[in-house]
Amino acid sequence: MRIRTVDTFTDRPFTGNPAGVMILDADTFGDDGLLQRIAAELNLSETAFVSPLPPGGGADWALRWFTPAAEVDMCGHATLATAHVLHTTGAASGTMRFTARCGILTAAVGPDGAITLDFPTAPLTPEPAPTGLAAALGAQPLSVHDTGPYVGDLLVELSDEATVRGLRPDLVALAGLSRRGVIATAAAQDPALGHDFVSRGFFPRLGIDEDPVTGSAHTALAPFWSARFGRDELTGLQVSARSGLVRTSLRGGRTLLTGNAVTVIDGELLTAP
Repeated sequence: MRIRTVDTFTDRPFTGNPAGVMILDADTFGDDGLLQRIAAELNLSETAFVSPLPPGGGADWALRWFTPAAEVDMCGHATLATAHVLHTTGAASGTMRFTARCGILTAAVGPDGAITLDFPTAPLTPEPAPTGLAAALGAQPLSVHDTGPYVGDLLVELSDEATVRGLRPDLVALAGLSRRGVIATAAAQDPALGHDFVSRGFFPRLGIDEDPVTGSAHTALAPFWSARFGRDELTGLQVSARSGLVRTSLRGGRTLLTGNAVTVIDGELLTAP
């Protein structure tokens, strides 16, 4: 079966966040253990498995995402990668509807090739910084928010962009926190450069020390920064080594995430699900 690697939230190969994508032949996912082993073999932050559904339902495709270590409830960049593969291979056209652990998601390809995802907005709940968080990050939080059940991260506001860029966290200590991961963020130092805020995402509990570009995190970053800036349309720059841009549009209970994608590897899986 075909398996592809797609760089997402970028229009240039070898930047953004790579995701594996497999289109399965039937409306079944088969053995979960094999899917997990495939994701571990690819060793990308997520691998997406998409399966066609019978016509006439609320969704056209069933979608699941696996890190090298575990299945996750929501993933933005691997959904973007999946929509890109379905569109570029002719397997789907128009608006694509997916059913996943976090509900119904859609993806639409614009005239310029950019893909817009429709995801649930993460509910933000302020909370005290957990003991040891500042030491684990190497920076003092200005505020900390829980991001709800689907994202499941700590959103940590830091003082400035330079602090976010300079983080060298203690990943063992971060893994000890009872969350999926930690999203560190700050306002952009110079919005004239084309982004309103920056972020980095660390997920050692899932086998991902640092995620290059975290789409799902932007369902929490969008309402957080929209409230600060008084605007619903924003652009986030994830300042990992690979970097990537996510355009966000807040729509109340839904957040639109827009980005580009490019396929960099198209190969054959010799052990089929």
